[in-house]
Amino acid sequence: MDSANPKLEPWSSGLCDCFSDCSTCCLTFWCPCITFGRVAEIADRGSTSCPTAGALYLLLHAFTGLTLCFTFSFCYTCFYRKRMRQQFKLEETPCCDCLVHCFCAPCAFCQEYRELKSRGFDMPIGWHGNMERQNRGVAMEAVPPFVEGGMKR
Repeated sequence: MDSANPKLEPWSSGLCDCFSDCSTCCLTFWCPCITFGRVAEIADRGSTSCPTAGALYLLLHAFTGLTLCFTFSFCYTCFYRKRMRQQFKLEETPCCDCLVHCFCAPCAFCQEYRELKSRGFDMPIGWHGNMERQNRGVAMEAVPPFVEGGMKR
């Protein structure tokens, strides 16, 4: 294997497998800003919060015309897909990230959400909640319990 071109992994589910996780599909249909916000927060490792990313996505839709809306929003959302692909070394399929978000944004949101869930993220608690949960699990296993006082005469 060439170190300059690491082997890329396939996604855990396909772009059009939206109905394999009906709760995510429904969330994305009714509130795509929440699905996107959660994905963006984890892809950004907590630098961007879910409410911030979701609100910006919502504002792009609310305050721009229909044609501009698609241009701005898919440019914004495809950035996080690319970031996520790079972090997890995922293939760029079925086409480039910008085209996936331009023509199939809801399906892309669902696929990204499912991917993060399959990698063990609890999506509603966000990046910081997942890191706290992970650290608490490690700390509980690695540190013996503290006994107050010890033995005294």
